[in-house]
Amino acid sequence: MAFPIKVCVVCEEEFELKPDKPGFANRCPGCSAPEAVGPTTKPRMDADERKSVAEANEARRQAMRNLLYRKDS
Repeated sequence: MAFPIKVCVVCEEEFELKPDKPGFANRCPGCSAPEAVGPTTKPRMDADERKSVAEANEARRQAMRNLLYRKDS
């Protein structure tokens, strides 16, 4: 069974599109390699920031609870 021949949109080289090829279907295996991005570390938070975020989340949960489960008589 012959695989379809595609043209890479990045380097314009021809390649065979195989079923288990990782990456994009319109890119050759060389151009489909994951691009290096910067470090994805989360910014550090001190205790005051964590407390304010927790309080905001609790207020959001309480507001949603009130909206979803209030009883209008």
